[in-house]
Amino acid sequence: MLTAYWEDGELQQWLEFGIIIYEAKLWNKGIGSFAVKAWITELFAMYPHIQRVGYTTWSGNHGMQKLGEKIGMTKEAQLRSVRYWQGEYYDSVKYGVLRKEWL
Repeated sequence: MLTAYWEDGELQQWLEFGIIIYEAKLWNKGIGSFAVKAWITELFAMYPHIQRVGYTTWSGNHGMQKLGEKIGMTKEAQLRSVRYWQGEYYDSVKYGVLRKEWL
């Protein structure tokens, strides 16, 4: 499942996306990279006024970090120890790509 949402609400200039592949047996097969590349292309086409598309993950999700790097996105931010899960703190990690870099 692919999603997109406006991080800045009604201003609609800051677009973030998400991806969920529910079945773990489908992970690490290139499906996410294929889907996200198509989705980013579609988002830039649907919203010709936006200049950037991005997503946020956490340091415990190595697959999503690798996905961003694999498809040429830039690691734009890393907020240290802000995500708490199962008794441990993790970093929040943001990736993005500009329209001029993508198209």
